[in-house]
Amino acid sequence: MWTKLVPATALLATVTLTAYAGAPAGAAVTSSGPIGGDRLGGRGLVVPDGVKAPPKTKATSFLIAEAETGQVLAAKNPHGRFLPASTLKTLTALTLIPKLEAGKTVKPSANAVNQEGSAVGLAPKPIYKVHDLFRALMMSSGNDAAMALAEANGGLAKTMRDMNAEAKRLQANDTVAKTPSGLDKPGQSSSAYDLALIARAGLANPDFRRYISTKTAKFPAPKKYYEISNHNKLLWRYKGMVGVKNGWTSKALGSFVGAATRDGHTIIVTIMRHEGYFWEEVEKLLDWGFAARGKVTPVGQLVEPLPAQPDPVQQQARATTQPPAAAPLLDSAAAKQTDTSRTVGLAVIGGGLFFGLVWLGFGIVRRRSRARS
Repeated sequence: MWTKLVPATALLATVTLTAYAGAPAGAAVTSSGPIGGDRLGGRGLVVPDGVKAPPKTKATSFLIAEAETGQVLAAKNPHGRFLPASTLKTLTALTLIPKLEAGKTVKPSANAVNQEGSAVGLAPKPIYKVHDLFRALMMSSGNDAAMALAEANGGLAKTMRDMNAEAKRLQANDTVAKTPSGLDKPGQSSSAYDLALIARAGLANPDFRRYISTKTAKFPAPKKYYEISNHNKLLWRYKGMVGVKNGWTSKALGSFVGAATRDGHTIIVTIMRHEGYFWEEVEKLLDWGFAARGKVTPVGQLVEPLPAQPDPVQQQARATTQPPAAAPLLDSAAAKQTDTSRTVGLAVIGGGLFFGLVWLGFGIVRRRSRARS
């Protein structure tokens, strides 16, 4: 029995050790804690030690962070998942700006023109450029513009895949996009932390930054044009306000993500599920952020984006057009081997085979000796 088991065991050990020798070193280890730090995992107020808490707000959730460093200065229930309302348009813009040519002409469909809720007033005519629609999206919170941009991107289904893929790339794992406009839909969600991640990424994009900071603009109409203005009231009343986006629905209540810059530093404030008029509260939260920046120990961190991933549908389409690779497991292991791991693997294989042959020979000799006795 042992003469049969040992060679098999040796062969199994050879294969196992060879696979280990060909595995890539330094494999990533995922943390089970909340994104951004352990202190951001609760629902209560999180404030640096030794400083006065931020001014009170009626918001169920909020976060204050510095854009340059990503340091979270204070928060309350930052990963709480809530309906985002029109603040989700920040993700729409961030996702689609790189994908759509700014000067491309778009003719909105009847579906886009007739979207419910806030609208810029599109007509089903080819009179709009993509950059016009982004202004309408981020300044006038046009749900009609959101749908027209989704159509220009290849349709609603593709746009939702793209938006959710972008959220995952940003590690905005509390965010699930079901609409490009932020109109309430079952299963849709975001968080104060995620909105800060999205805003921080958007601020690094010059086009995004230009759209959110524009106060007024001329907008095309079937006859000439009309003027639209930004819904973000703080652009007119808060010193250094860069902009970003506000939102409201009867189910989501009030939400806002904003950024202001002073003395070369930018503070991001996000609030979610606010029951009433929040502009003055946001101003006070921004003031607190500027006063605390660089003087307190951060309570968390806005994480950096992950490398961009290919569209899974396109990836699957490419895979179906290519013949399957022979021995993919062995090919993958071989491709990941270094000179050192290859040498170790060959030594393990040789040693394992030699060990198995010795035991096999020993077993044959024993069986012959028993047959003669």
